[in-house]
Amino acid sequence: MITRAAPSRPPRRSPHARAAPLWLAVLLAAFGGMLNALAFPGLGWWPLAFVGTPLILYSLVGRRVGPSLLVGLAGGLVFWGTHIFWITVYLGAAPWLALGGLQSVFFAIGCALIALAWRFGDRALPGPVGQLLVLPLLIAGLWTLREFVTTTWPYGGFSWGRLAFSQSESPFAELAAWVGVAGLSFLIAWVSALVVQAQRVRAATLASGAGRRRILRSVLPVGLLLVMIAVPAFPVVASGSLRVAAVQGDSDAGLFAEYERGQILDDHLAATEPLYGQDIDLLVWPENASDLDPLRSARSAAALDRVTEQAGAPLIVGTITEDGADTYNSLLLWQEGGRGPADQYDKLHPVPFAEYIPDRDFWYPLAPDLLSLIPRDFSIGERDNVFDIDGLATAGLAICYDIVDDNLIRQMIADGADIIISPTNNADFGRSDESVQQLAIARLRAIETGRSVVNASTVGTSAIIAPDGSTLERLPTFTPGTMLQDVPLSTTTTPATVVGQGIEIAVSVLALLGLILTGLLARRRRTGEGLSRG
Repeated sequence: MITRAAPSRPPRRSPHARAAPLWLAVLLAAFGGMLNALAFPGLGWWPLAFVGTPLILYSLVGRRVGPSLLVGLAGGLVFWGTHIFWITVYLGAAPWLALGGLQSVFFAIGCALIALAWRFGDRALPGPVGQLLVLPLLIAGLWTLREFVTTTWPYGGFSWGRLAFSQSESPFAELAAWVGVAGLSFLIAWVSALVVQAQRVRAATLASGAGRRRILRSVLPVGLLLVMIAVPAFPVVASGSLRVAAVQGDSDAGLFAEYERGQILDDHLAATEPLYGQDIDLLVWPENASDLDPLRSARSAAALDRVTEQAGAPLIVGTITEDGADTYNSLLLWQEGGRGPADQYDKLHPVPFAEYIPDRDFWYPLAPDLLSLIPRDFSIGERDNVFDIDGLATAGLAICYDIVDDNLIRQMIADGADIIISPTNNADFGRSDESVQQLAIARLRAIETGRSVVNASTVGTSAIIAPDGSTLERLPTFTPGTMLQDVPLSTTTTPATVVGQGIEIAVSVLALLGLILTGLLARRRRTGEGLSRG
């Protein structure tokens, strides 16, 4: 009697880690980087972030560390080269290439970690829970880890270009109040990783003739997006209002601008005149609006006395101050009635290689012609970043790049800020995308903190933003003008301000530990399979 052996069942496999050809992966990553750049202002086509990010993540599937670094570098160079092209208006190609290149290296390292996660996860997490829940969460966490590192290091980091900042005009912006900027980046990366993994699962199940139930798992990213959209806006309760006037002087205040001393001050004096006779609680001028330091210039001090007297309100004014050997990018709270300055804020996060040269003895000899264009080093301030506005409000202060720094935003909220004042000088960047990208960040900060933001620029883009992210008033760029609004105040505590950096740190640490654990599990499984074959 002849018996037939039962057909052997093929081994159960997770979606195979078959990598796309390297040339194709490089093109996909580069294209994904371009789409992500277009998701940010100026174009602001925010849905593209949900296309570009999955393309980048897919290009890393099945890659080893060396090729993944190349793929990540391609995606990073295209993204950063496009996203911060405005730097070329400031100092030309050299700083653009330097900063874009550095960020691209960080991007490539982050991509290498993600590639490892794909490889380890495909072997160590074969089931549907592992493939469609754990692995996408791990990938998103590693993306968040890379953003966390680059926003804090080196020299305070460079927080521009985070995924969340592409969503200031999207329906997902409201999530910033719940999970913060880092949490929103994590959610976008999670959706993107789930898109890739769901399509891999779908392809594998179709090829194996699996049933409809498994194929339905491919719609999981849609379900997650619907959940994100369904989350309601966090309720912000107004605690009052402050009648704020902001001035845009349209001053030629760029680094290489040729102007007579006092001209920028005169431009803002002239632009302020239409406000005289109005009911005002606070007058706001931009960063460096007084090119003569009123603490050392009698002419400037007298001019500010006249402005506050005629406006009938205190003035927040940007200027450059000195204290011994230290030079600061400062804001002064100038009192009405000839009483002079009541408070001073010195910028806590001057921009490295723009406002100062860190470790000058090391860096200067490497590029003396370029770095000599930075004639002085601004010192790092030590004062708190809030002003008491005559007992009417507590204003959180963010000079230009300060608005990007998570820690400074948390600091001002902890100190009781119920409104955020963000004076800035965008004259160095011409008509590029820099000012609208900065305004998008300010808008997301308003939502995240539940605070109105007054963004006053020398040349634009100037706007007053409500706590829900809506624009109360906005001025056209390169045009003198004023804004006057009853601006909502709020002491609401959003979940994002309570949790603070906790979400970002927890996600980053768990992602790193998860990568290590998954790698150990993958190694054990590979060893076990080798023994069974032997």
